[in-house]
Parts: sequence; structure tokens; C-alpha cells
Amino acid sequence: MPATRTKTELAFVNGVMLFCTVAFAGEASPKITVAPDGKGGYTFDTGVLHGTLCPNGKLQGLTSVTYIPSGARLDRSMGILSFYRVFTTGKRYGTGGWEWPSTAKLLADGAVQVTSPAAADRPFDFSATYRWKDSRTLDVETTVTARQDLSKFESFLASYFDETFPSPCVYVSENPGEQGKPGFLPAKKSYGQWQMFPGDTQAVPIIQDGRWKIEPNPVDWAIMPRLKAPICLRRGAAGGLAVIVMAPPEDCFAIGMPCEGEAHYSLYLSLFGRDIKTGETARARARLVVASAPSDGQVVALYQQYINELSSPSRPTDAAKP
Repeated sequence: MPATRTKTELAFVNGVMLFCTVAFAGEASPKITVAPDGKGGYTFDTGVLHGTLCPNGKLQGLTSVTYIPSGARLDRSMGILSFYRVFTTGKRYGTGGWEWPSTAKLLADGAVQVTSPAAADRPFDFSATYRWKDSRTLDVETTVTARQDLSKFESFLASYFDETFPSPCVYVSENPGEQGKPGFLPAKKSYGQWQMFPGDTQAVPIIQDGRWKIEPNPVDWAIMPRLKAPICLRRGAAGGLAVIVMAPPEDCFAIGMPCEGEAHYSLYLSLFGRDIKTGETARARARLVVASAPSDGQVVALYQQYINELSSPSRPTDAAKP
């Protein structure tokens, strides 16, 4: 008999979320493979996505990512879920985390962990663990251990997408296009070239404390409506494919992005946003989902599913080391 697998789908009827199980006859459940590429990084193939993870052992996330069903390229520039700016109050640590000396290794459960130790100009140990949840979903957990007090520590998690994903939007508490109700707000050019969406009023002083004025390449952020939840996405210009980036609110204090059509085609999560004391280890989590033509309601449902998983005591962590 042909192999059969099942898949849980989300549906919405009169605004109510329903779950249904769909069987796919003749389609085997895909096997996710992660293997060394001989250059310090890893290749991955989930059956839906393939590419490179942590190229050259760097904090650069996913690169050369292809969506297998259509052959569409997803990433560009410095990759997806890569570590760019890292700040404390009045201090920036190099140009970007992806330039720090680091090494990557494969953990016993198939996750990839990349680690960068503290240095004379970087008073913290830094690591990120990438773990496939399923063929379309990747989780990353960032871990920082302070070697001295870190004031309002921030790790700016960056994702750069192919130019076929021109339309960024973010889930805000009050969407002007929805009569002030929660909804996904497109990053229109009229709002400003660079837009930052704070999680709450406490986030704004961190954004505006001068860290983004440090040379080179300072950024003047337009402060936008507050987040309803840390969810952002880019939709493809054709075919309905969407790339969604999300994080729990306690780990992500703001989301940044350029306006529609700006050449970076990026999304950014501002992680941590709090003091970390000497000897303390802090963690922040985020998730990437690649979905085919999801409605706004389905995107929110995927986020709620993620939050529910994080509250489960059986959630895996990077403690599962060989």
C-alpha cells in the first residue's frame, strides 16, 4: 500500500479557528537531514527547504535557501535568522555578530549550535541553536552569558529575503487600516524608510538611547504603532508564498524593517532589551515559518501554536548536547 501521512491544517469559519487532520496518500513523511558541508557549516534538506546553515561556522543563519516545490530562492545578502548588530547602552560590538570568530557543531538531536566566546572587546559568551521543528519551521534560541554587567543588552536578529518578497508587514495593536483594531500593517514608504515597532512604551527609550547613531551606517528609525505580538512577514510577489518570523513577547522588545521596495528586503527582531548581570545567562527565542498563501488569521494561529509549545514543559532546549 502507498505510504500515508497526516497533517494538521488550520481553518477559519466565521472567525473561529478550527483544526482538521488531512491524509495525504502516497506521500511519505519527509525526513529532515542535516550534514556537515566540509567548510565548517552544515547543509540541510527538510523535503520542503534546502540550503546551508551557519556557513563557515558563522552566526549567519540560513543561506542559499530554496523552496523545493517551486524552486524559489528565499534568501539574499547575509541570510535568514543571522546575527547583525549587538548593543549595550552606548556601545556596539563590532559591525555584526556574523563577523565574530565562531564555530558550529551538530548536536545529538540534529540541531546546530554555533558559539562565539567572549573576547577583550566583547564581554559575553554568545551562542545560537537552530532546531528544525518540522519541514517548514525552524526555531533558534540565542544564549548570552555576561562576563560583566550588560546594560540594556540587544541582539538584532536579521533576515534578508529575495527581492521576490517585496511586501513586509507586522502585527500591530492598532492598525489604521482596520479602524484602529489589531492587524497586519504594511510598511508603506510614506511612514518612513526605516520603521521600528516597539513592543511597549519601555522599548522606545532603548531604541532612542543613541545606539543606532553609532557610526558606521547609523539608522534613523521612525517609531511606529506598538506590536500586538512580535510577528512579521514578507509575502511573495507571485504564488502566495510567505516567510514569517516571530518571537515570544518577553524575548523580543521591538521589530524593525525597511519600507516596501527598499533594497534590503529585510526583517529584524530586537531581542532581549534588558540588563544582564555578571555571570547571568539569558536566553531569547524566535521562529521562522515558510507557508503557502496563509491568511492573516492563519498566521496568528501559527503564532499562538508557537506560544503554546513554549509553555509546554517538554519543550527541547540547547541543553540536549552530546
